[in-house]
Amino acid sequence: MPREKPFWRAKTLDDMNRTEWESLCDGCGKCCLYRLEDVDAGTCETTNVACKLLDGATGQCSDYPNRKKKVPDCIQLTPKKVAKMDWLPLSCAYRLVHKGRDLPWWHHLKTGDRELVHKLGLSVRGRSVSELDAGPLEHHIVSWVDAKGPPKPKKKPKLKPTDPT
Repeated sequence: MPREKPFWRAKTLDDMNRTEWESLCDGCGKCCLYRLEDVDAGTCETTNVACKLLDGATGQCSDYPNRKKKVPDCIQLTPKKVAKMDWLPLSCAYRLVHKGRDLPWWHHLKTGDRELVHKLGLSVRGRSVSELDAGPLEHHIVSWVDAKGPPKPKKKPKLKPTDPT
């Protein structure tokens, strides 16, 4: 009997329920970093400066439910916004699903391990500085945000996938 496709392979972003949508986020925190865009040159540089609500130790928003009230510029992702946001990290699940691609091997929906993104160094945990302490953004441009992650291990880890539905 053929296996049923996981929801992120079977549905578009528009078709997902709220639980599925929220579960796509791997918790890397990269979308909470400031970017410097040069409109004339058509370039966008990412910094290691994070929104004041991002907890640098955990890599998570310290007030996710109220983030838009506290940080009016905070972008709440929607399927339409994802389609237009070419600055989202290359490993971003929303970006990948929008483009019809699969999630990376290390994603928590595949491994059952929400800490793996941090253990592999693919998040902002311990690598960001708060906007409250940073100073000029130009001094904080980094290249690690879209660095290629580690290759898939030859032996599959014995981890249990999760299904939020």
